[in-house]
Amino acid sequence: MTQKQRILILLSIDSLIVIFAVFFSFLLRFDFNIDKSYKNTMVYMMILQTVITLFSLHFYKIYKRLWQHASVRDILSIIKATMLASSVFFIVHFFLVHYFFRELIIPRSVFILVGIITVLTISGTRLAWRLLYDGYKKIQPHQKRILIIGAGKTGTTVVKELKHSDDSDYYPIAFIDDDLNKRNLEILGVPVVGNRLDIPTVVSKYEIHEIIIAIPSASKIEIADIISICKMTGKKTRMIPNIQDVINGKLSVSMIRNVSVEDLLGRDPVQANLYEVSEYLKNRVILVTGAGGSIGSELCRQVAGYDPEKLILLGHGENSIYEIEMELKRAFPHLQIEPVIADIQDKQRMRSVFFEFAPEVVFHAAAHKHVPLMEKNPIEAVKNNIFGTKNVAECAHEFQVKRFVMISTDKAVNSTNVMGATKRTAEMIIQQMNKISETQFAAVRFGNVLGSRGSVIPLFKKQIEQGGPVTITHSEMTRYFMTIPEAVQLVIQTGSVANGGEIFILDMGKPMKIADLARDLIKLSGLEPGKDIDIVYTGIRPGEKLYEELLTDEEGTTTTKHNRIYIGRPSNIAQENFDFLLKRLEMVINPKDGVFNNSYVRKILKQIVPTYQLFENAQDIETMEKAAKEAVKASLEIVATVDGKGH
Repeated sequence: MTQKQRILILLSIDSLIVIFAVFFSFLLRFDFNIDKSYKNTMVYMMILQTVITLFSLHFYKIYKRLWQHASVRDILSIIKATMLASSVFFIVHFFLVHYFFRELIIPRSVFILVGIITVLTISGTRLAWRLLYDGYKKIQPHQKRILIIGAGKTGTTVVKELKHSDDSDYYPIAFIDDDLNKRNLEILGVPVVGNRLDIPTVVSKYEIHEIIIAIPSASKIEIADIISICKMTGKKTRMIPNIQDVINGKLSVSMIRNVSVEDLLGRDPVQANLYEVSEYLKNRVILVTGAGGSIGSELCRQVAGYDPEKLILLGHGENSIYEIEMELKRAFPHLQIEPVIADIQDKQRMRSVFFEFAPEVVFHAAAHKHVPLMEKNPIEAVKNNIFGTKNVAECAHEFQVKRFVMISTDKAVNSTNVMGATKRTAEMIIQQMNKISETQFAAVRFGNVLGSRGSVIPLFKKQIEQGGPVTITHSEMTRYFMTIPEAVQLVIQTGSVANGGEIFILDMGKPMKIADLARDLIKLSGLEPGKDIDIVYTGIRPGEKLYEELLTDEEGTTTTKHNRIYIGRPSNIAQENFDFLLKRLEMVINPKDGVFNNSYVRKILKQIVPTYQLFENAQDIETMEKAAKEAVKASLEIVATVDGKGH
């Protein structure tokens, strides 16, 4: 049926309803014995009332509504349209009778009766259509049986959308809710059958195919607990989108997303001290290097929210800088944004940028971070991570930047790879710079960020979508994880508490086995590890180690006033020897004869960073693994001890 045909049918039905309402009103008024003298009056009223009512219903857009989704709001619109029609008819009738047709007398009670009967009848037909539609819309053979967790407003919205979407492949079977007052009740025909502990039983009893978590107001800890129960069922688990979309009525079936690893972390959002952060960012010129990267772009998004005077997006890749620039211009149209395409390895270019824009705060996120790639290309890692950082730091000192915050990594601790060693050297550079500069230099060290470019989680998701196998380097491979927004919020907060020279260590929670994450992702996709999706262990790659640490033995840690930020005690660095080794390293990566020696680069890195461990054979790797296990255990004990004393 076309839209035009549908409207014509509704117009015809409503015309008949109004005619019936007028006729029945006269019947009631005259005790079902209408005097013949009112025949012309009835015909007159039927015609005029019908025309006015149809125009009024059109004015309130009644004919643009889908009545299989009829609601109280729609009925209120019909009442308003009918009241308007009755009022207009009364005015028009009064004018016509007064000037033209004095013989057309309508009893006052008829006016009231026509309005009431019209409202009841038109509303009744719409609700009848809704009931008929609901009765017809039973689960179809192709539809999957869905369990909704959360019988609140959001859960109800999900049920409406699933039931009334013509192209939906899902049908809601039951609700789960911890509220005892909702137990054994029905919402939109869907029963509330238990609490979260009953999920495995309910899934089995009702032959559920998939689970949808519809509690956007729940804490991340609570969501993680529910997800852990859902994992026991082996059924695919999904979640409703952002709560703001639900509030704005934007929810649709296509927007319900899969559970992500971020949901499994079970950590509530970082509570930043807005006053402290605003004080050093508001109305300031902020420079972000590596602004097109995963961390850099998120830094730009969050910094932009603190109303800086100007935000400078510096990066080497034009496409990524263009994308974050366009995104920020849409989100913050009044913010002055300056995109700069430049390489941090080019000292003169860096000086020109600092001279032109005079940044007051620098977030240094530009770096080569991919461990196996840097292991094969150590010279590029040194050029970018060490001397690129040195260039930016020296410019910050020369042009009197107030604060400089460098993004570092847990791989800088007892590193077994070139990338980690170069980042540790970069930390040492900014600590040395802090001793001679008015600029407050600091570094922030944290582990893996979920979803960043080149990280393992997007790879797992892609492998699962392709049917497997999921590849993991080692069954005991363990890492610390944070979400990108979580890490960046803490980075911004550290900038407010830095006094200069510190290496801040972010609380990463408990380390997680990569293999466990992979299994969780497979299970939450409704698949079974080892059966539907194979897991293949490929062996440790060059430069990787099983366990990452956040602290070296000599650093220890002290607390800050923020309960998720710690400070590592600075290591003593001999300035003269450090400068000498940096010059030697610079000569090696810029050989006069054009012959590069990767082995020599590694040896000098070992001299600069004594904790950098070079492993040549399988026995060395086994020794490394044992040492790493002990180191990470000691690191966790130190953090736990400090946390217990400080908080």
